[in-house]
Amino acid sequence: MKEVVIAGYLRTAQSRSRPNDPARDWFCKMRSDELLAKILPEVIKRSGVEPQEIDDFLVGCATGVSEQWAYGGRNPIFLANLPDTIAAKFVDQQCGSAMAGIHIGFMEIAQEFADIVLVGGMEHMTRVPMGGSLIDRGAIMPNMTLFLDAKYQHWDMMTAMNMGLTAEKLFARTDYSKEDMDKWGLRSHQLAAKAREAGFFEGEIFPIEAEQGDGSMMVVDKDQAVRGDATLEGIASLRPAFKKDGVITAGISSPLNAGATSMVLMSKDTAKKKKIKPLATIRSIGFAGVDPTIMGHGPVPASQKALDKAGLKASDIDFWEINEAFCIVALNCIKELDLDPDRVNVMGGATAIGHPLGATGIRLTGTLARILAAKGGRYGCSNACVGGGQGVATIIEREK
Repeated sequence: MKEVVIAGYLRTAQSRSRPNDPARDWFCKMRSDELLAKILPEVIKRSGVEPQEIDDFLVGCATGVSEQWAYGGRNPIFLANLPDTIAAKFVDQQCGSAMAGIHIGFMEIAQEFADIVLVGGMEHMTRVPMGGSLIDRGAIMPNMTLFLDAKYQHWDMMTAMNMGLTAEKLFARTDYSKEDMDKWGLRSHQLAAKAREAGFFEGEIFPIEAEQGDGSMMVVDKDQAVRGDATLEGIASLRPAFKKDGVITAGISSPLNAGATSMVLMSKDTAKKKKIKPLATIRSIGFAGVDPTIMGHGPVPASQKALDKAGLKASDIDFWEINEAFCIVALNCIKELDLDPDRVNVMGGATAIGHPLGATGIRLTGTLARILAAKGGRYGCSNACVGGGQGVATIIEREK
C-alpha cells in the first residue's frame, strides 16, 4: 500500500460553549461550518497543494443536525469557495468523528483510490447543544424499546446515554482516587497554560475575527477554557456533576466547546514530488467497540489494535495524546497500557484545551505530530473514547 503522510494541520481556537448563556462563548455568532470554512483554504495553502488537486473531503461532526447538517459534507466546501470537483462525505462516529475521517482518508490514499484528501471536523456546543436539538426532532429516542423493552435492558441505555455516568462507572472499576483525578485535571490546565505562554499553540491556531455577544469584534486566537490560575483546592471543591453521590465533577471533565479542525493527507510519493515536508507519516489505525456504559475504556482496545497492526508495543510510543473527555479516561489508559504519565498529554489535555466533540480527533493527531517535531520523538499515538461504547486510535511517525 501507499504510505500516507500528514501534509498540513490547522485549527481554530476552541471557545467555551455555554448553551444557557450564549454571549459568553467567543464564537457565539458563528456557526461551526463557518468556522471550518475559514481555515480550509489556509490549511490547503500552507500544505503546498492547489484546491483542484484534492480528491475527497471528509468532515466529522457528532451532532450533524440543524445548522450542523452538512449536506453530505458539501456545505463547508461551498462556504470556503473551494472547487465543486472535490467530492465530500459526512462522518459521524460521535467523539471519534474527525479521527474516523483521518482513517477513511488514510485508507483511500493507501489503496490508491485518492491521492490528496482534505479532512475537517466541526462542532458548536452552544448553538447545537448536546442532546437538545436531537430530542426536539425525535432523533435520540425514536425507538424507546432500547430503554423500555426487557430484552434490551442489558444495554442499560440510561447509563450509556449519559457520558458522565459512564465515567462514574469506569472510575469504579479502577484503583484511582478522586484526588488522582483532581491532580490530573490541574496538570492539564497547568501544562496547557505553560504551552500557550511558550507560543506552542500559535503554530496550529488560525486567528479568527468574531463578533461577540455585545456586538464588539474580537480576534479569537487562544483556547478559551484554559485556566492558568486553576488550583487543586478549587478543583477538589467542585460538586459532583452527574449524580448525587458521584465523584466526576466539571473540574475533571472536558468543558463544552466550539471549534473546527482541518488536515491535509497525501501519499508520500506525492509529497516527495511536490517537495513538501510532511508533519508525520500515518503508520496504523485502530477502532474498537466496548460496553456502552463504560465507553471511556474504548481507547484501550483501539490502541492495542493499532499497535498490533504496526508491529509496535506501547513502550515504543514516545508521546500519547489521549482525549480527556474525562480525566479518568486518560488515567485508565495509563494503567491498562502501562504508560509513562510524563509522556501523555504533555501540552495539556481536553480538560483544559477543550473537546468540541466531532472536531477533536484531528486536534489530537495534529497536536501530536507537532509534539513529536518539537521534542524529537519518533512514534506517537492519539486516541479517544467514543459515545455509544467505542474507541479510536491513530499511530504516527515523525518525518526525519
